[in-house]
Amino acid sequence: MLETGGERLGTDALRVIVDHVRLMLAWNAAINLTAISDPAAVARLHVADSLAGLSTIREGQHATLLDLGSGAGFPGLTLAAVLPTTRVTLVDSVGKKTRFLAVVAESMGLAGRVAVLTARAEALGTGRWDVVTARAVGGLADLVELALPLLAPGGRLIAWKRGELGPELAAAGRAAHALGGSVPTWRPYPEALARAAQLEGHGLVVVRKERATPSGYPRDPGTRKRRPL
Repeated sequence: MLETGGERLGTDALRVIVDHVRLMLAWNAAINLTAISDPAAVARLHVADSLAGLSTIREGQHATLLDLGSGAGFPGLTLAAVLPTTRVTLVDSVGKKTRFLAVVAESMGLAGRVAVLTARAEALGTGRWDVVTARAVGGLADLVELALPLLAPGGRLIAWKRGELGPELAAAGRAAHALGGSVPTWRPYPEALARAAQLEGHGLVVVRKERATPSGYPRDPGTRKRRPL
């Protein structure tokens, strides 16, 4: 067993995570999945950071999880490794990245409960997922507009963020109010994890879907930029 960020990982989960990292580093030179190529840095900045969301996800319903902008698979594949009963959907608009994700899911024996889609969030339909995750994907207000239509009633957007978020949280709060969401809450990482993984200033923003989202959302990217909520 290995303890990472307060979570004890079994051998199966650890095997998936290690093999995912190995494959990512092997593919990285060809398709530029990440700027971080040192394995120790990957463990700290990608894996430990992804696992920091686990306890928050487990606080509520999480039978289904959608990871927006999955990229190299963080946090989506890491979470799939440690949530063995959760059906995970990984979404990215870049085909070379989704091909990589599909190869990892298949080779790690996760294809039965991990789906990979090449798509934009606007095309995914509405009201289907218990949890939507997003890490290093756009501004919070934009994420709220993309995620809330996708969530089932009572579902949660969990966004990985860092730094000064005052203006972002205010804008996200306005968007959440318009789209049926709760006031966004900021959850800094526990001090021990932040110190051990050098993730000071990192944390999670959580928005719960409390009411039905009005029809017509999410809007297209150009409209969102011209007329923010």
